Amino acid sequence: MHTYYDAIYLSPHLDDAALSCGGQIYTRTAAGQHVLIVSVMAGSPHPSAQSDYIDSLHTRWEVEGDAVAARRAEDVAACAILGADYLHLDVPDCIYRFHPVDGTPLYLSDDDIFGDIHPAETALLADLVGQFRTLPPAGAVYAPFTLGHHVDHLAVRAAAEQAWTAGLAYYEDYPYAQDVEKWAHVIADPAPWQFTQHPVDAAAMQAKYDAIWAFRSQLSTFFGSRADMERMVKDYSQDVGGERTWTTS
Repeated sequence: MHTYYDAIYLSPHLDDAALSCGGQIYTRTAAGQHVLIVSVMAGSPHPSAQSDYIDSLHTRWEVEGDAVAARRAEDVAACAILGADYLHLDVPDCIYRFHPVDGTPLYLSDDDIFGDIHPAETALLADLVGQFRTLPPAGAVYAPFTLGHHVDHLAVRAAAEQAWTAGLAYYEDYPYAQDVEKWAHVIADPAPWQFTQHPVDAAAMQAKYDAIWAFRSQLSTFFGSRADMERMVKDYSQDVGGERTWTTS
């Protein structure tokens, strides 16, 4: 890792930065900037982490053996395509997290993971703040806007807002950002918000496609095929003028 970064992107999961910011990350690194992607929920689960919900997701991902290790390998390949450094924090995905007292799973369904952060996660948030504060200094830090209301995205944003009390920017969580109804939950009052457009040229768009495609285990969650993925990503990029990040006044 470098001692200073032009930009740090906080990615709740191992594919969020590529999905949401792949074009701007490639554009930065192609211009010689140093970019760090911090994948927060990249830790291996405890061997006892089992549930029917976990099994259903592993089946969907079509990953045998250590699913998280496979996803980390996908991220290494994606970051190489984008030209970015990577850091994997040792925090398990929400599906692998359990109550610290009684050991019961905290999140057992889609409704759970797109609901509110479990009250038992207070210690997790404090831990994230501490880890974020050890990161190298950066010219810009980007956190998820939390479109989609995924609990891991909510946790990363909440911790980032404590770790960086000024200068934090937010990226549009793709593909959730495609759903206009999700925006009202994030920007109830649009007045204080300003967005910055990040144009994505043909080379950056191709790198973004390739980086997203590197996360083969996750594609079936959002896309039917590579052609489907490229069409959806291109359509959204054309709608917003590339990619956008947001700040408050």
